[in-house]
Amino acid sequence: MIEEYSFWSATTQAVLVLLCSTFLAHFLSDVILPKALRKNKMNWFAVQSVIVVLLLSFCLALIYTVFSDIGSRGRLYHGEDHLNSIQFLWARFWGSIPAAILINGTACGLRFYQEHSVIEKDHAQLQQVHLEAQIKILQDQINPHLMFNVLNHIHILMQSDVKLASVLLVQFSDILRYQLYECNKEYVPLHLEIKYLKDLIAVEETRWGNELEVKSKWNIEDGQLQIVPLLLVPLIENAFKHVSRLPNQKGYVHLSCEQSKSQLHFKIENSHTEQYKIPSKSQGLGLENVKKRLAIQYPEKHQLNINKTDFDFTGTVVLELK
Repeated sequence: MIEEYSFWSATTQAVLVLLCSTFLAHFLSDVILPKALRKNKMNWFAVQSVIVVLLLSFCLALIYTVFSDIGSRGRLYHGEDHLNSIQFLWARFWGSIPAAILINGTACGLRFYQEHSVIEKDHAQLQQVHLEAQIKILQDQINPHLMFNVLNHIHILMQSDVKLASVLLVQFSDILRYQLYECNKEYVPLHLEIKYLKDLIAVEETRWGNELEVKSKWNIEDGQLQIVPLLLVPLIENAFKHVSRLPNQKGYVHLSCEQSKSQLHFKIENSHTEQYKIPSKSQGLGLENVKKRLAIQYPEKHQLNINKTDFDFTGTVVLELK
């Protein structure tokens, strides 16, 4: 039906339709929609969408009316040649609503996809920050407890065995050096973490002396595999903190740590007797710490088994390392 209009009339009409559609679709999709998503006011956005659709439909109808006469209306729109300008305007208004819905719906759909991608990205970043904060809190719970225990024991040894206190202080300095300079990373080489665990066992063995039987077995094939730092420390602390002994008998702490291919098997066992156990207000916090960190940092890539009997307490962890 382009022959019903002159070149300039058709061009002007097309430009006006394009400008009105672009402006109103842009206003709805790029101004109103982002605000509604940020403020979570989608009900109000639905009302605004209806208003913009009706406004665009009216603009289109007005353009069709201005650029037509009675003769062209009869040829372009059968059965509407008898309508006056006002009646024709309203007829085109209702007839343009589907086109207005399609134009605005397409623009909003594209914009919603973009906004949803941004929201998802921001949400993922917030989750990552939250997880990192949780890990930092759990990790920081380890350091002060161990530090105060060892420093207190060094203080006691300074009164009776200066040489042993000096040995313990050197061992403890290696532990602090690792915590200060290595543990601020997300992952550390396995050989560094194993060295730290060995130092920790040596400190505890020095502290307890002949009161406990401490045995450890280490078998690491590839020390360059990556592991999150300080993950297994609470299990070691828990074993030495809650180890109990029967009268005239040594308690014991037995540990084994083996790595094969990408799996790490860690097991620690300590003597346990309810009647003679050492009271502690924080009992169970270390295990909760391990459970939370495993869930956050090794989802579906770990196994944790805790077994408690009348005579011993055993913790076993299997990890899939990077």
